[in-house]
Amino acid sequence: METLKDEALMAQQQNLQRMEKGSELAVESIQNMEMESWRSLEQILGYEFKKKGLLEEAFTHASLGLSISNERLEYVGDSVLNLLFTKEQFLEYPELPPGALTRLRAANVDTEKLARVAVRHGLHRYLRHKKPLLEEQIRQFSEEIQRYPLHSNGLVDVPKALADLVESTIGAVFIDADFSIDVVWKVFKDLLEPIIRRETLKMHPVTQLYEVCQKRNLKVKFVDLWKESTGFDVFVDDQLVGRGKCSLKKEIAHNRAAKDALDNILRTLDQKHTDSNTDEESNVNLY
Repeated sequence: METLKDEALMAQQQNLQRMEKGSELAVESIQNMEMESWRSLEQILGYEFKKKGLLEEAFTHASLGLSISNERLEYVGDSVLNLLFTKEQFLEYPELPPGALTRLRAANVDTEKLARVAVRHGLHRYLRHKKPLLEEQIRQFSEEIQRYPLHSNGLVDVPKALADLVESTIGAVFIDADFSIDVVWKVFKDLLEPIIRRETLKMHPVTQLYEVCQKRNLKVKFVDLWKESTGFDVFVDDQLVGRGKCSLKKEIAHNRAAKDALDNILRTLDQKHTDSNTDEESNVNLY
């Protein structure tokens, strides 16, 4: 009986040792996979981190519930990015007033522009998170931006986590490089392309609609139908000229309605201009 007990005890201890060894190998395997991921990220960035923990922190979303997340690095990166564009555009456009410089900077650091950077370079594939809808949101975003090569100006739904990721990565490089904005710009200048410049900056559709109508003394009215049909109607001088819908965000529906109205108004103005030129040519031919 004692012998049987001893054998059973030994077998149990051996099983525990095998389980512990298996756990150690599993942990080591996961760590190796993570190291490969960090190396791949460094290749994308063209920058090797001295402190690998900063890179891990930059790609850890708060939804994981760990002791670290990228929120603090995001805060740093946001400030650094604004400073970088302030510096570069101040030097590039010495004649531009502050208002124009502010609009140009805003276009290059807004949520959509940064989210495009994350998708273009595949940074989102390395984000550690527990947001069940994020993957589908990224897929839809990636498809929708194909219609707008540079920027949609508020016409697509943007996963904010992507923009946060770019900012946290910038923050991580800034800290790892001993707080050098020159190193950050060297790393991210090409990654942030295409940079929106004065000649490629487009006006927001709502702002442009009001400007076009104001020049012609036309009255613009938006009718909020978002609760009923997730949309907006746009009337100009009491005539329906545009509609827009978005079930996800009210603001996007509003922007899409403005874009639709603007397209219709500009098309009508172009047609009137063409008709006017045709009439003038006809009158000339009479003589």
